Amino acid sequence: MEYTENRNFWLRVMTYVSAFLLVAATIMSFTYPGAERSMGEVQRLFYIHLGSFFGSFLTFSVAVVAGIYYLRTRDNKWDRLEASSVEIGLGLSAVTIVTGAIWARPTWGTYWTWDPRLTTIAIMWLTYAAYLFLRSAIEDPERKRRFAAVYAIIAFSSVILTIVIIRVRPDVIHPTVAGPSTTSADVRGEFNVTPRIRDTVFFNIFTYCVLSAVLTWHRIRIENKSDFIQERKLSILGNM
Repeated sequence: MEYTENRNFWLRVMTYVSAFLLVAATIMSFTYPGAERSMGEVQRLFYIHLGSFFGSFLTFSVAVVAGIYYLRTRDNKWDRLEASSVEIGLGLSAVTIVTGAIWARPTWGTYWTWDPRLTTIAIMWLTYAAYLFLRSAIEDPERKRRFAAVYAIIAFSSVILTIVIIRVRPDVIHPTVAGPSTTSADVRGEFNVTPRIRDTVFFNIFTYCVLSAVLTWHRIRIENKSDFIQERKLSILGNM
């Protein structure tokens, strides 16, 4: 696939923009809001933790849309978008899990506990990791793309479960950032949201959503070039 100079230009611009936003968000997270009253300095990881989760949520949502469009059109561009989105979402959700574990150690006294929210996000990550194994296990290209599209749509249920579990289970210790919950703040260790904390949260969410889109764009380009090289190889071998 050939890329126009205009498209290359805008990808470069968005790459620079996302890099600037990521640096700005990181600096903002560690300097702009003061230390949270109950959790202290470790709470600063929350901004990266939440931002990366929203970034992964965006890419997994895109994978669902791409899977639906592939099943309707059988156009390979939707399959490439779906696969690229899942890969980027897996990376961002890994950042969510790692930063959450680091945050949990001084807050709960352990890096990991089988709290319902932590359990469901682990299930979510493993579900999408299995998507990559599914793609690599099926040799027939058309069958692989069809099965992967169906799987990506079904796998999104694990994302929904991760989001809603904290609002329907009374025994979770993971804090709720906004909205009603079924557990008291004392048990959950909720933090006090000041205007500076709120602004930093929103800026990080915006940053990681932009970053996820740009990384997906780059991943699609790699996939397109890989397909082009494969086609050239087959063409050369066919002419020999």
